[in-house]
Amino acid sequence: MIRPRKMKHIELTVLTRDVDQVIEYLGRRGIMHFSESPGNAGAGLAPPPPDRSLAGAGFGLRGGAPEPSLSEGRVFGGFPGRLDTPSVSVHGLNEAAYAHIRDNLEKLSSGASFLGLELPEEPGEDIRFPGETEEVLTDKLHAAVSALKDRENEAEQEKRRVEETLNEARAFANLNAPFADLDQLSYLALRVGHLDPHAQESIRQRLADRAVIIRLGDEGDRILAAASRKGRFALDSELKKAGFIPIVIPEDYQGIPAELLSGLEGRLKTAKAELDKIRKDKEALKGETAASFAGLTAGFLMAAATERLKSRLMATRSIYILSGWVPQDALLRLVEDLSKLTEGRIAVRSYSPEEMPGVVEGREKVPVSLKHGAFVKGFEGVVFSYGAPLYGTLDPTPLVAFFFTILFGIMFGDVGQGLVLLLAGIAVGRRGFKAAKGFRSYSTPLVAVGLSSMVMGFLNGEFFTNEEILRGPTRALLGLFMSDPPERILHLMPEKGNVEKLLYFFGFTIAVGVLLNSAGLVVNIINKCIARKYEAAFFAKTGLAGLLFFWYAVFIALRCLAGGSFAWFDFPGLIVPVLGIFFGPAIWRIISGERPILAEGFMPFVMEGFVEILETLSTYISNTVSFLRVGAFALSHAVLSFIVFTLSGMVGRAAAGPVFALVVIILGNALIIVLEGMIVAIQVVRLQYYEFFSKFFTETGVAFTPFRFRKEARG
Repeated sequence: MIRPRKMKHIELTVLTRDVDQVIEYLGRRGIMHFSESPGNAGAGLAPPPPDRSLAGAGFGLRGGAPEPSLSEGRVFGGFPGRLDTPSVSVHGLNEAAYAHIRDNLEKLSSGASFLGLELPEEPGEDIRFPGETEEVLTDKLHAAVSALKDRENEAEQEKRRVEETLNEARAFANLNAPFADLDQLSYLALRVGHLDPHAQESIRQRLADRAVIIRLGDEGDRILAAASRKGRFALDSELKKAGFIPIVIPEDYQGIPAELLSGLEGRLKTAKAELDKIRKDKEALKGETAASFAGLTAGFLMAAATERLKSRLMATRSIYILSGWVPQDALLRLVEDLSKLTEGRIAVRSYSPEEMPGVVEGREKVPVSLKHGAFVKGFEGVVFSYGAPLYGTLDPTPLVAFFFTILFGIMFGDVGQGLVLLLAGIAVGRRGFKAAKGFRSYSTPLVAVGLSSMVMGFLNGEFFTNEEILRGPTRALLGLFMSDPPERILHLMPEKGNVEKLLYFFGFTIAVGVLLNSAGLVVNIINKCIARKYEAAFFAKTGLAGLLFFWYAVFIALRCLAGGSFAWFDFPGLIVPVLGIFFGPAIWRIISGERPILAEGFMPFVMEGFVEILETLSTYISNTVSFLRVGAFALSHAVLSFIVFTLSGMVGRAAAGPVFALVVIILGNALIIVLEGMIVAIQVVRLQYYEFFSKFFTETGVAFTPFRFRKEARG
């Protein structure tokens, strides 16, 4: 158990020409937690007085500009000339620049949607800010997609128009009605006549989707024009302009001319062929431009995030001020990198938390960053789901990792089912399936609880609810140490002769609860001492007095279980801590010299102390007895496994045969892993929250959430 990483508050004064590349560096490294209020930035523009220097910590000159020099609690640097500090203000969003970025993103999004491409939601590792080349490429892609989209729309409209006309013509093709009457009654307006071949193509273009022009027979100037009823006026107008000469149809001519049907069918075939070609062109364009779409989108996403950040920064016309928190162990590297990146055109100042007025006055909390190995890091989510520890206090994550793993294993003991959890943890890990990357944070906990479940399962002698498979290996292992080894180490199923062992097991779960409660109290005492809240550290129910009372009560219980009895010296052992809790506020006022000792009167003081004692007794009893649920869930897991195992045996001996027995085993184990696994996980989290965190999480801090372009930190 360690304390969180030490933090430094820094102010980066950057020239406008360098701000984008500085933000790019910070976004890639994920190293700076920006202050919530932009007004916090720029507070230290006036040069602070020189103080304790660190030998060898300075930097030389680069590019004619002085590089930052580092001192304890400060990082100094500067620019030639003076800064116009009165003009510093919140920069605000550059609406024109941001709108241009959003316009490019919309072009890319529209094009990707048309081609069926998936675009990234965050920049990649090797993406850079988009420049003129990327702007030109975006426009070229947008133009290419727009042209293809227009072609597809035109082809779709042509196909739909021809299909509708053909369906109309077919509907009336076999009618025994004069053509003249058909022309008047159908939904089509039909015109037959002569039109100069040179004018036919131009009239097709002018009429576009409003009519169909069909050449009739071998004579090049004879045509049939068809339009919908509402489009007949436009058809007649254009035909008249083109010099169309109508042909008088004989009165006895029946039905639709065959040339119209064959012509329409040919047009439909051509339209479908064009659509097929467009789809192939679309697939080809998709393959050629997929990488460009992804890269450009990532670059413009980076630019958009940068503009949003810049809108919150303090700035003048020539500089920006970036203010926030950085881990102390990363500060030197940060200064070195930014100095090289800007060729010395940067000034950096750092402050310890106790030097920040907002922190001292309680208006701002120092963000908390934890640094763990792979195992403990996997359980940070459990801690931060409850709340971030206060800066400077103990980090409870190692204890959470240990107790979470132990408690889950106790309640979910089965070698086979634990193996499934272990494999699931590997599958969602960094080297597992890419499709499961959204569950990557659960990898380490799954591996840990899988292993602990396998250990407990070996003690129980269960493998996928089967109680026979592990009997031989268990006897062989225990035979190395015992002359008459049993078939299993633990037997949780209630049977004649093993009730006493079951009680011992429940006693073991109570002991785990005592350890967890004690750990929470010790953490709280240390945290209160760190915060210099000594009254709460020594005289509160969760302080030293409460811990001594709890431990002595446990000592009495153990002595009585071992055959002893309550003795006279137990009275002072219990009464002294109780009196410490009762008179704690008064004792502390005497020690600290505060007056009056009974600030609110005698009776309120007595009532408050009496209630505090009752609450202490009830809290410690309930917090300890609560761990009986660990044994109860372990027992319920064993009973459920026994039911599945017994049922599969009954099915296997019946006419259904071993196949159905295997089905019962698979379904039964799946039910236990999914349903009971979730229930056990919830119970473990509940025990952590209410029996452990409640002892010391009286105030939460702020999690260290550095600015980064990618949601997932690089590991």
